[in-house]
Amino acid sequence: MSTEVQLARHAVHPALRGLVVGMVGLAEEAGSGIRRRQPAGSVLPLVLSFGTPIEVDAPSEGTGAGIYGSFLAGPMSGFVDTTIAGSYRCVQVYLTPSGVSRLVGQPAREAAGRVIDVADVGPQGRSWSAISERLADTATWHERLALVEAALLARAARTDAAEDDLGEWMWGQLARSGGRASIAGLVEQTGFSHRHVVARFRRHTGMTPKGAAGVIRFERASNDLGSRSLAEVADRHGYADQSHLTRDFQRRAGESPAAFRAARRPTPATALGQSSGS
Repeated sequence: MSTEVQLARHAVHPALRGLVVGMVGLAEEAGSGIRRRQPAGSVLPLVLSFGTPIEVDAPSEGTGAGIYGSFLAGPMSGFVDTTIAGSYRCVQVYLTPSGVSRLVGQPAREAAGRVIDVADVGPQGRSWSAISERLADTATWHERLALVEAALLARAARTDAAEDDLGEWMWGQLARSGGRASIAGLVEQTGFSHRHVVARFRRHTGMTPKGAAGVIRFERASNDLGSRSLAEVADRHGYADQSHLTRDFQRRAGESPAAFRAARRPTPATALGQSSGS
């Protein structure tokens, strides 16, 4: 069944850079029900809904099946299937690991592999639930996005910077390299042992450096599908060969690259109108 979709994008406020990747308002008329598959991604969505609930299946590599109004999806290496029906309305905030900790009050390591009802997200859960309720009474997307932005700015002003500069630095290096930076090389630059760096990175992001690099690489490769051959995509993003690329898509998207492209799977990059080439 076809759906009617409205998408309102909102530029990230300078004070939120490094914490928020982007923010969008979404309205969708889904009729009797639409199932979608959300692939792995490097940003963590805080979904503040004021329409019909969304049904979330258990992630392929995680937990959190249930029916949600508003929720936070933590770092995940695999995919998750969702079902929406009726009139779905939400504001989606795409967060970095530091953003989850500072703005939502839920350390990324504690959200890893989980879908969490927003009311249960750290000490800020109730305030985010209240904002979700206010969105329904707000007239325009401009006002809704401004309401959420104001809450994010207020939270940022009350919290300290990154809890772990090493984890933040390594995350930035992996993101800028499209997941292709040498982890051994990054560890060497820190002057710490491999075990120490992995432990601190995992506390900061909820993933190992290798796991994070794999998700980032997949995300960048998925945005290249259609503009290059599969062999070129595999080579450009550091896969051993086309078969390696296909296996990674099966794990992280639950389907082949060709099926992924044909289905036009939504990603934060497409929602935000961005290209994330390496």
